[in-house]
Amino acid sequence: MPTKNKVSKKSPRKSPTSKLKDEIKSLKSDLKQQDDKYIRLKAEFDNYRRRKSEEIIDLLKYDGENVIKEFLSILDDLDRLKAALTSSSNSSDNKINEGIDLIINKINKQFKELGVVQFTEIGDVVDPELHDALMMRTEEGKEENTVLEVFEKGYRYKDRVIRHAKVVVNQTAS
Repeated sequence: MPTKNKVSKKSPRKSPTSKLKDEIKSLKSDLKQQDDKYIRLKAEFDNYRRRKSEEIIDLLKYDGENVIKEFLSILDDLDRLKAALTSSSNSSDNKINEGIDLIINKINKQFKELGVVQFTEIGDVVDPELHDALMMRTEEGKEENTVLEVFEKGYRYKDRVIRHAKVVVNQTAS
C-alpha cells in the first residue's frame, strides 16, 4: 500500500521577539483605554465639584429667603391695618397708626440692609416677569398696560424675585 506523505502544517512558531511585540501592542492599547477612562472620569469629577460649589454659593447667597417671605405677609397685614386706621379720626387710632408706621419703617430698614427691594407703583408699565395681573380695567387717560392699582407689592431679594406684585392693569377699549 502506497503511503502518502502527510505534510503536517504546523502554524509558524512565533519568535519570542514577535510575542513580546504583540504583548507590547496589547498593553499599549489597554493603557490608551485606561488613560481615556481616567481623563473622562477626571473631567466628570471636575464638573461635579464645580456644580456643587455653585450650588453652595447660591444657597449661601439666598440664605434667609424663606424667613423674608414670611415677613412679607406680616408687612402686608400691617399695611392693611394702617389703611383701615387712617380712615378713622379717633385720637387713639392715630397713636396706633404712628406705632404701625414705626414698625413698618423698621421692617423696611432691615429689608433694605438685607438687600430686599420693593417694586411696583401705580403708573408703572406691566412686566410679566415682575407682575401678576389679577384684573383688567379700562380707565380713560391712562396708557395701556399700566398699573392702576396694587393689591400686593412685589419684592426682589438680591437679584431674585421672591414675590410678584399683584396688580390691576389698564386695558384700552378695542
